[in-house]
Amino acid sequence: MTAAVIDWRLWRWNEWSNDLLYAAMRLRSEIFVVEQNCVFPDMDGLDPACTHLCGTNADGELLAYARLLAPGVKYPEASIGRVITSAQARGLQLGRALMLEALRLTREHHPGAPIRIGAQQRLDRFYASLGFVQIDVPYLEDGIWHIDMRLDR
Repeated sequence: MTAAVIDWRLWRWNEWSNDLLYAAMRLRSEIFVVEQNCVFPDMDGLDPACTHLCGTNADGELLAYARLLAPGVKYPEASIGRVITSAQARGLQLGRALMLEALRLTREHHPGAPIRIGAQQRLDRFYASLGFVQIDVPYLEDGIWHIDMRLDR
């Protein structure tokens, strides 16, 4: 399997099925809570205001996910968050493919808007390779070091 065989779809909150919603919330829990051993309020009230990018394989299994936020929802800038790939899809460059698709869609829906992320600090090189620049000092959020990064182009 490669990133090229992933079906990317963007969903508004009221559009996706119960099964896909469950799969997204389960994947977020598996990665952020269980794998990263981080107890935090994942259900932060922003999901209904977001669009949700889902990457599924030919069997319809959710392998990658990110939520896209319009300017003013979380930050003054547009934002991409909750970026995850399933454990079984690791090593396939799916994280890069997911971010490239998220960036494309964010630019398409919010042309000219800068994009801000609250990234896990350990992933700073990955996000820098996509053009993001650190804009603030590291901070501890839910037991994990984060940095705010921004992409202006």
